[in-house]
This record gives sequence, C-alpha cells and structure tokens, in this order.
Amino acid sequence: MNKITSTVMMASLLAISASTSAATLDDVIGKGFVQCGVSQGLPGFSQFDDKGNWSGVDVDICRAMAAAIFNDSEAVKYTPLSAKERFTALQSGEIDVLSRNTTWTATRDTALGLNFAGVNYYDGQGFLVRKDLGVNDALELGGAAVCTQTGTTTELNVSDYFRANNLEYTIVAYEKADEVVAAYDAGRCDVYTTDQSGLYAQRTKLKDPSAHKVLPNVISKEPLGPVVRQGDDQWFNVTRWSLFCMINAEEMGVTSKNIKSKMGGDPATKRLLGEEGSFGENLGVSPTWCANIVSQVGNYGESFARNLSVPPLNISRGVNELWSKGGIQYAPPIR
Repeated sequence: MNKITSTVMMASLLAISASTSAATLDDVIGKGFVQCGVSQGLPGFSQFDDKGNWSGVDVDICRAMAAAIFNDSEAVKYTPLSAKERFTALQSGEIDVLSRNTTWTATRDTALGLNFAGVNYYDGQGFLVRKDLGVNDALELGGAAVCTQTGTTTELNVSDYFRANNLEYTIVAYEKADEVVAAYDAGRCDVYTTDQSGLYAQRTKLKDPSAHKVLPNVISKEPLGPVVRQGDDQWFNVTRWSLFCMINAEEMGVTSKNIKSKMGGDPATKRLLGEEGSFGENLGVSPTWCANIVSQVGNYGESFARNLSVPPLNISRGVNELWSKGGIQYAPPIR
C-alpha cells in the first residue's frame, strides 16, 4: 500500500468513526446489548470456555458497562479480534468498545480517532525463555530469534531495547497470538516477548509450562485499558466511570457479597450506590448504575482475584494494587 492510498484510507476510517460515534449510548440501548471487542483468547483477560462463555478482567469491563446501562451484565456480545484488526473494528463501528489488553500510547490516543477511557491493568513488556537456554537476564539475548505479534507496540519496544543495548536479534512475527505461541513452543525462536501479563497467560498453553520462565526485565510501560471512538463524550464517560466505579468500590470496601449491608451508609457510599446525587442521570443511565455493577460484576479487586490471582496464572496485584495499599490504581471520587 502506497503512502497516498494509506492516507486516504485512514481519512475515510476517521470520517466513518466520527459519523458512527455520535449517540452511541442511544444505539446500544436500541439494540439491547454492548458489542465488545476482545482478544482471540488470552487467559485472565478475555477467553471463552467450551460453552462459549467469556471471562477475564477485560470482559468484566464490558459486563460492567452492560450492568450500568441495562442492569444486566450479560447484555454483551463479543467480537474476537487480532491485534492488527482491533482498531479498524472500533473505528468502523463494528464494535462499541474495545476491551482487549490494549496499550495506551500517544499515537493511538491522538491519531486514530480514538480515546482511552482509563487503565484496568498496568503492565510492562518482558521476555519468556526456555530454562535450558541458561539465560537469566535480557541483556544475554544477543543474537536471539524473537517471536512476537504484528500490529502491537511489542515490535517497536523490542527494536528500541536491542538497539539501545547494541544487541543483534531477528524478529519472527505472526498476526495471531496463538500462532506466536505455537512458533515459540515449536522452537522456531529463542524468545517470546509481549506484556508480562500475557507471558504468564500464554505460558499455560505450552506443552510443558514448567520448562519456561519469565525474565525479570521489564522494558516498557504498557498501561492497558478500554478504548472508544472520539466524538461521543457521553459514551466515553459511561466507559470510564464503569471502570472507576469498580475501583472506588474496592477502595470503599463495597463488594458483591456485602453490598446490601452497605446501603444507607456514609455519604460517600450513598453516592457510590445511587442513594444520593444525580450521577446516573448525568451519565444517562440508572441512579443505581454503580450498585448494579458491583452486585453483578464485583469491584476491581474481586475481578482481579477471580481472573488473575488464581491458578494457573497466580499474578500478584503489584502496581495494580490500590494507591492506598502501595499500588497506583486510583479513581476520581463520585461526588
């Protein structure tokens, strides 16, 4: 594709994005569900079982939005997308929201006609290697063949890291994540690189997960979060505050199990649960929008524990712990 054709295509997509983004909430209410773009299968983030049921922290964002809008967290339809096709699907209006372990960057936030609504997982890129390779540090990877996925920030980060450290390397890239995993497992490369959360998740798919380890090096910042089209502030707000509701609920100790007992509590809790204020009205949803999210999906901590802290992933909260507990997860107040 030449530069002129590429420019014309991008202009067309942005024009489509502008026309389809207005009044997204009305369109979603009209059809009765949220169309959510997810991964093609990443354990802990967005994956489906043999009955077609989706789960994961990214899936929970879409479930939270459905709970806020319809008081029904199951009013979601999922579109599995590769990294390469995810942004086009959102720009064209094929999906309403992209919740697919997607890194927030300047280019994506300013040049694609898209807005990131927040961060539901703070991550960083790392490396997975076979233990028998005898490597304990990424600086020992000179001359390695590196498997990664096309259409991601991963390729750029690898290039920066190896060039900055004067290390030679060869990229072995595939479009689909499962193709990358299969290539690495078959020995077509020495190293598999992606976000560290993805490495822990994809390691579970290898023939012998115990024969591989994630190196300690973190070579980038990868703030992952839900994405919507620019030009529709109301839909952006619904997406953003669905996430913020879950984070605030955890901070305030409101869970899916104790929410009924928290009703009629202190002023901040009353605002959270819709007993005071017009916050739902301001968003264009029910006054009990946040209470619906917490009761049906859970707070942020419940979602993390259910999807990421359990075997076989066993991912610790780390920087994704609440700010009040030493992490950097933080949400503006509902007031």
